[in-house]
Amino acid sequence: MSNENALLSSLVEKIKNDTLVLPSLPEIALRIRKMAEDPQVNLNQMADIISHDPAMSARMMKIANSAFLGRSVHVNSLHQAVTRIGLRYIKNIVTAMAVEQLFVSHSSLIKGLMGKVWHDTLEVAATALAAMQLYNSNLKNSPVNFDTMTLAGLIHNIGALPILTEAEKNLDQFGDKDFIEHCIEDLAGNIGGSILRSWEFPEELVAVAEKWNNQDPSDKVCYIDFIRIAAIQKGYCKDKTEARIALKPYVERGLIAGVDFNRSPEFVALYHDMKQLFV
Repeated sequence: MSNENALLSSLVEKIKNDTLVLPSLPEIALRIRKMAEDPQVNLNQMADIISHDPAMSARMMKIANSAFLGRSVHVNSLHQAVTRIGLRYIKNIVTAMAVEQLFVSHSSLIKGLMGKVWHDTLEVAATALAAMQLYNSNLKNSPVNFDTMTLAGLIHNIGALPILTEAEKNLDQFGDKDFIEHCIEDLAGNIGGSILRSWEFPEELVAVAEKWNNQDPSDKVCYIDFIRIAAIQKGYCKDKTEARIALKPYVERGLIAGVDFNRSPEFVALYHDMKQLFV
């Protein structure tokens, strides 16, 4: 049995037996998601919870004052930031930012691979958000929105985590960088779907994790489209079809202006604004 088949068999067996250790969302994300769904919650309570996490508080301030929200008046307090952003955005943005905390390892090899996965994830998220913003700028009502797109971008490859964790436990057998990257490419989709179902995420986000790296066309505009556009443009897709060819269907559907959409000044400005949200 090849190493990949051995790792795949191990992962599939653990999923079947419900023994695969899936990553858990950090406590603050769980609390905020629960609070945001409570019709009785108020923004003061939300700000108080977020205030206990300095990094999350700083990120909320940055988002509240970002070019995305387009406000000229600078907010100076977490309460003002929370009020400006709103409950729905907070729920998904906090969850997205908390995902970053899951990418930790004690192995130098796995730590490096986790760093690459996270770097690529941020590139896809920023590119997808910028492309979506340009698409939405021509619409009064859009089927895709900023906060869910942010979350979709940052969880689309979440299935890589258990693969990296399993490899770390068995470095003698699975400790080859190229082998692990190949496994992530082939296996992460189904595992990512399992993780998001265990987190009780909506099916549209489960579908992002499961399907972004395959070539099944979407029937209607959805978050997967923009994740694929970004992954194609960045060269991260399993299918190595030339980007100019792979992007043509998205041009024909009107999701992007052209196969060189990423070169326009409008896209470049939005892309840099989006990247600033994640640092």
